[in-house]
Amino acid sequence: MMKYKKILILFSVLLISFTCDIYAQKATYRIAKMKYNGGGDWYSNKTSLPNLINFCNQNLQTDIQTEEEIIEPSSPEIFSFPFVHLTGHGNIVFSGADVSNLRKYLLSGGFLHIDDNYGLDKFIRKEMKKVFPELDFVELPFSHPIYHQKYDFPNGLPKIHEHDGKPSQGFGLIYEGRLVCFYSYECDLGNGWEDQAVHKDPEHVRLQALKMGANIITYAFTHY
Repeated sequence: MMKYKKILILFSVLLISFTCDIYAQKATYRIAKMKYNGGGDWYSNKTSLPNLINFCNQNLQTDIQTEEEIIEPSSPEIFSFPFVHLTGHGNIVFSGADVSNLRKYLLSGGFLHIDDNYGLDKFIRKEMKKVFPELDFVELPFSHPIYHQKYDFPNGLPKIHEHDGKPSQGFGLIYEGRLVCFYSYECDLGNGWEDQAVHKDPEHVRLQALKMGANIITYAFTHY
């Protein structure tokens, strides 16, 4: 009898192990924040992506790994992420290896979302020109599909924080008809994704930011 109990216990352990292996192999999305050189605060908005991920998993039934990951532009691991988010306030510098790898990533179906956290603009435009010297950022019309996924934004990007009295603008790099990079400018979209206690934004403003973020992720996952 003891022998059979041991066999049953062993079988149960193997079954649990097999079930866990199957679960671990379940296809899930992973998204990452980009760590770049140059001294800029790539690490800003610490609660943004985790909150956006939770919002998408709850409201869009996506299956995104709940914790953001950190990726450098030159890393071969970048190809594991369908969506990479870049933000900050200051300087950013791409090396030759960064430029080459990031271009390959975007041309192979990857998607980059750049969110100007106020102060990034003059640096990121110059660096992205290294990645795509043949392209310029173009402002996307309000009719662009990125504004009309599950959530409808007929007037484009919502305005989360005010800085210079400028309107929010959404720019894109479009390669052979495909939007490979979306750049949210004068919007502070990522600030709206943060915990409410960080910036104390009204809940309806945070909700608008999260909905727009969900649109960007949906677009990235379906247009590659």
